[in-house]
Amino acid sequence: MPPSAPAPLRRRAYVLALRVFRALPAPARRGLVRAGTPGFTVGAVVAVTHGSDVLFLRQPHRVGWSLPGGLLDRGERPAEGVVREVREETGLDVEVGLPVATAVDARVRRVDVVYRLRVDERPRVAVGGEAQGFRWIALDELRDADDSTRAIVRVLQQSDRPGCYDGRVLPR
Repeated sequence: MPPSAPAPLRRRAYVLALRVFRALPAPARRGLVRAGTPGFTVGAVVAVTHGSDVLFLRQPHRVGWSLPGGLLDRGERPAEGVVREVREETGLDVEVGLPVATAVDARVRRVDVVYRLRVDERPRVAVGGEAQGFRWIALDELRDADDSTRAIVRVLQQSDRPGCYDGRVLPR
C-alpha cells in the first residue's frame, strides 16, 4: 500500500494483514518473523555479590575481567544457561531468582539477561572451563573490562538506584 493512501485505508489493510498472519500455521508465522527481524545472540550472566564486591573472571576470549555466564544453547532458558555456565566456570552450584536487568547491545546484536546472587560468605571458587582466574572487585573499582562487561556493570549499577524500576506516563 503506498504511503500516500489515506490513513483509515492503511489501517484497515494493516489489520487485515495481521488477521491473515494469525491464520497461518505457527511454523510459518515464526519463519516470517525470523526472516523480517534481525538475529541476536543471547547470553546470561550473574553478578555474585558479597557486600560491595562482585565475582569477576579472567577468560581468554575476553579483554579484562568479566562476569560468570555465557551464551545460551539453542532452546535453553536464561536461568538454566547461567546455572550451567557458573558451574563450568567457577565450580559453584547456584540457583538464581528473577533477572534484575537485560543489557541490549544493538551494535553487535547481543542481548544479556543479567542476574544477581547475593552471598553472606564468599564461596570457594574453583575456576574451570574457559575461566583462568577470579577476583572480587567492587563495581565502581572495575577498571579492566571489555565493552560488553562495562555495559552490564552500568545496568547493574542503575538497578540499585531507588525508583529505577518505576516508570511513568509522560504528558503529551
